[in-house]
Amino acid sequence: MTQTTGTQRSSEQADAIRPFQKVNFPDEELTELRRRVKATKWPERETVADASQGVQLATIQALARYWATDYDWRKCEAKLQSLPNFLTEIDGLDIHFIHVRSKHENALPLIVTHGWPGSITEQLKIIDPLTNPTAHGGNASDAFHIVVPSMPGYGFSGRPATTGWDPAHVARAWTVLMKRLGYNKFVAQGGDWGAVITELMGVQAPPELLGIHTNMPGIFPAEVDKAAFSGAPAPSGLSADEKVAYESVQFVYQKGIAYGYQMGLRPQTLYGIADSPVGLAAYFLDHDARSYEMIARVFAGGSEGLTRDDVLDNITLTWLTNTALSGARLYWENKGYSFFGVRGVVVPTAVSVFPDELYPAPRSWAERAYPKLIHFNKLPKGGHFAAWEQPKLFSEEVRAGFRSLR
Repeated sequence: MTQTTGTQRSSEQADAIRPFQKVNFPDEELTELRRRVKATKWPERETVADASQGVQLATIQALARYWATDYDWRKCEAKLQSLPNFLTEIDGLDIHFIHVRSKHENALPLIVTHGWPGSITEQLKIIDPLTNPTAHGGNASDAFHIVVPSMPGYGFSGRPATTGWDPAHVARAWTVLMKRLGYNKFVAQGGDWGAVITELMGVQAPPELLGIHTNMPGIFPAEVDKAAFSGAPAPSGLSADEKVAYESVQFVYQKGIAYGYQMGLRPQTLYGIADSPVGLAAYFLDHDARSYEMIARVFAGGSEGLTRDDVLDNITLTWLTNTALSGARLYWENKGYSFFGVRGVVVPTAVSVFPDELYPAPRSWAERAYPKLIHFNKLPKGGHFAAWEQPKLFSEEVRAGFRSLR
């Protein structure tokens, strides 16, 4: 028998898949959270009748009332505890992930990546429909083994103590993770930052990656993306669909992504969202106009897409893990990658277009951006957080998108 050196042992330990300890925050932390919410120092209300100045006082106060009194974090903990949670070390950082294997034979391994201001709570509703499709009106032949990692600096993953964890690094780490789990062939899916990371996997094109699915496709040609960012009028020669997409993304650049500029330039300055739960909640709510409008309706008593608990599960997870700033640094790390531009994906790609996404991706640009476009579909409802808002439609899209790769 060969004796193992200390260096080999430490390497083997680093590569190990370890069970993640039970998700169970102390009562004192939840009591302190409620105390801080109740002690919020409120400003006066906005001086306009709409959301053009940001998150409205009535909405955030309704959120705070519910958070401080009726919201129950333990329900979210129970959901997380019911799933197999693991840790593994990649490039010196602990990566947390949920890993659920399907009972069906020949299930296709799938890694799904969340975004900002998100977490693994975005994906909880799609795990059973994708791993157990026969219980949700699907076929056993469409089953997946699903891996849902927390991005570095988010949730239960480690917080990088040095620079270098940019989106391309995360993409490479996900391939390491899937191979470490024994998956020699797999597919990947993502929205928001998850879409950027998933597409970079498609650029890196490891031989194990069969294809990708995105619900926020990077389809803007470089010259169009640059013009939209600069505020220039739409270039001549655009089709009607392309002009709508151009105007939508131009609005995002000019009026809808202030948080991205702030985190991209000075993330460490955001001490307020690490110190104030309501400050964190307001910052997270102000992601995009349509998502905010839906959330505002929900806290006004409406019922659609996300619930009040959905919204607060995500914010509370970030608060309790103290990952507001470590998550923000991903924007600072992102050098040279457009949020919405073509990246050079070379693997088979499936695209789902939800109507309330930041922009409606035209098929013409998708065909140019993805030389191996295998699926393109426009959905009747759903927005930026599609897996979270419309898990049934989303799961059906993922099944359809990857069907030809099985």
